[in-house]
Amino acid sequence: MSVNKQIILASRPQAMPTEANFSIVESPIPQPIQGELLLHTLYISVDPYMRGRMNDRKSYIPPFQVGEAITGGNVSQVVESKSDGFKKGDIVVSSSSWALYSTVKATQATKINPDLAPISTALSVLGMTGLTAYFGLLDIGQPKEGETVVVSGAAGAVGMVVGQIAKLKGARVIGIAGSGEKIDYLVNELGFDAAINYKTSTDIAADLKKACPNGVDIYFDNVGGSISDAVLSNVNKHARIPVCGQISMYNSEQVEVGPRVQGLLITYSVMMKGFTIGDYASRFPEGITQLAQWLMEGKLKYAENIIDGFENTPQAFLGLFAGENLGKQLVKVADPS
Repeated sequence: MSVNKQIILASRPQAMPTEANFSIVESPIPQPIQGELLLHTLYISVDPYMRGRMNDRKSYIPPFQVGEAITGGNVSQVVESKSDGFKKGDIVVSSSSWALYSTVKATQATKINPDLAPISTALSVLGMTGLTAYFGLLDIGQPKEGETVVVSGAAGAVGMVVGQIAKLKGARVIGIAGSGEKIDYLVNELGFDAAINYKTSTDIAADLKKACPNGVDIYFDNVGGSISDAVLSNVNKHARIPVCGQISMYNSEQVEVGPRVQGLLITYSVMMKGFTIGDYASRFPEGITQLAQWLMEGKLKYAENIIDGFENTPQAFLGLFAGENLGKQLVKVADPS
């Protein structure tokens, strides 16, 4: 415990990031001050939104700074506590550095109950991705029994939970994903009614029309781009579109010109709303309680793609944009002591 390692942003990427944009550096292990915790990282979450933070531009969350450690959601173990609310050995989830050891304010860490579910789920189905699916679908989409729900990025950490919740609400669910393995998982493991492989489809709009003979009532948009254009051409009157992510465009150097959707929104009285999970921070306990109940009742399944080794964190992040992950992409750094 004499030397720490951090992964820093070495340079800002142009288009698709590469490993050259990251660097692993050694530093002293930080010491907590009053009200802080010293954490040993166990699992690191890598997420598509982090790509936007690598750019030096204004967004809903500040950009990463060149020469400083990347930060994100981590599951960690308390090594030293300077707070009455935590003790050595506690397992917590927090936003902290891509580092072996880091300090956080105790008010920014939440204890995890290891007996409830595997601790990694605090970064997946019982964490930000599960909550994103829960609130985005139920608050914005408001699915009703018998409606048709289409989910893009359906085999990702958010998409697979969206589809399962929609099924619990009595909807018919169509997923869009990018491999035969993912299509098989969505239909045969998670119970999606149908799924479309966008990489092998020659006409996604036509395939959607066939899979959704009664049109689309809710489109949960995780990807943007031409896939979303195709779904929009099949929406029903009063359709709802929660816009969660646009991963197909995160590495574009210029904004792509696509269909002008305003006329469609007017013609079909469609509600299209973007959101981030921070919009629902005050309701997190509600979401986690319900997700945990469904999980324990066997009504909700999840998948985690776990890559071993702290030094492999950049590669795990880059794998998101190649579609390598089925479910939540995580890096395992260490086991609890």
